[in-house]
Amino acid sequence: MTSFLDPKVSADPGRVVNVSTVPQRSPFRYPGGKTWLVPRVRLWLRSLPQRPEELIEPFAGGAIVSLTAVFENLVDRATLVELDEQVAAVWQTILSEDGVRLAEDVARFSVSAEAIRELLTRSHASVYDLAFATLVKNRVQRGGILAPGASLMKAGENGRGLASRWYPQTLRKRILAIAGMRHRIRFVHADGVAYLESQASRPDVVYFIDPPYTVAGRRLYTHFEIDHDRLFAVAATLAGDFLMTYDNTSEVRWLAEKHGFQTAEIAMMNTHNATKTELLIGKDLRWLA
Repeated sequence: MTSFLDPKVSADPGRVVNVSTVPQRSPFRYPGGKTWLVPRVRLWLRSLPQRPEELIEPFAGGAIVSLTAVFENLVDRATLVELDEQVAAVWQTILSEDGVRLAEDVARFSVSAEAIRELLTRSHASVYDLAFATLVKNRVQRGGILAPGASLMKAGENGRGLASRWYPQTLRKRILAIAGMRHRIRFVHADGVAYLESQASRPDVVYFIDPPYTVAGRRLYTHFEIDHDRLFAVAATLAGDFLMTYDNTSEVRWLAEKHGFQTAEIAMMNTHNATKTELLIGKDLRWLA
């Protein structure tokens, strides 16, 4: 049997990665998550002439790429950047002295319609309270969507309803593992494009750029509106290497060509088990060959 770490297999753009073979490290169920891309991210980071000191992820979300890079020692440290207040609260809490407390509170929480309703309708007076509520919301709303208007699950997995995606012990272990690495992971609550711009001159850094997509952004994300042209212009100024993912549209291809970037179509499986392609964009994608 061929291992998913086999570089020849992992680099094949037409091969759909089985996400069950990839270590699940994020506490989030994240729409547009990049677990399926992890084998290729490994290839990219290992292909670089020097081991990066830092990976910056300006649209962190569930941050599976940064977590993988740190846990597998592909970089010295990672910086997660996220504008969304709810997602930011989770990362701020896990990477603070309250990380262990959050893990234990998650393990103790009993999911019921009443408990969910009470939690999601109350005001959250602290970052910690918002972090806990966000983790619960992420698990009980359809697709893990945190954007306004997202609805609660009904049937869920095997008819288990709201509890079908609530795995408290698994979440506890993931949170504790991340908290144990907090000396190597930094969080910044900021606009991703602006932060990229502020770090553009650093040659010791690489960037994984996974912005809200042009097609489904409004439905999936609270902060879905970004200036895509500005993002590409900033990417063109980065001293370090970057890997960018986008939906496969003519608009995105045009922006990549305009700035002299290379593109590659990568096969992936969406949440409806349908095969589709996304675009990888970078300065030099020969490592995919």
